[in-house]
Amino acid sequence: MVARTEKGKKRLICARCCHEESLDSSHIVEQKVSGKPMDEVVIIDRKSQESLPIIKAKCSRCGNEEAVWWIKQMRSGDEPPTIFYRCTKCRHTWRQY
Repeated sequence: MVARTEKGKKRLICARCCHEESLDSSHIVEQKVSGKPMDEVVIIDRKSQESLPIIKAKCSRCGNEEAVWWIKQMRSGDEPPTIFYRCTKCRHTWRQY
């Protein structure tokens, strides 16, 4: 259903068959939420939960010897992909073409 307002009157329109009905006070949509909304929220600390592969690579900023890496195609398909590195200690990011 899609709601549309024409000349101050709201109408409901079915997206499938385009049937229209006027929307008045008899059309009420309610939803009751049981429990607290934050009960099911899981917070993950991204700094401690790195899911990328680790490689030996020296960070130019802090001198750490480990970094995570990933590959991304930055240009057209006939160009080689770009390899990105992120230091596991200071999170400095650099790339190799």
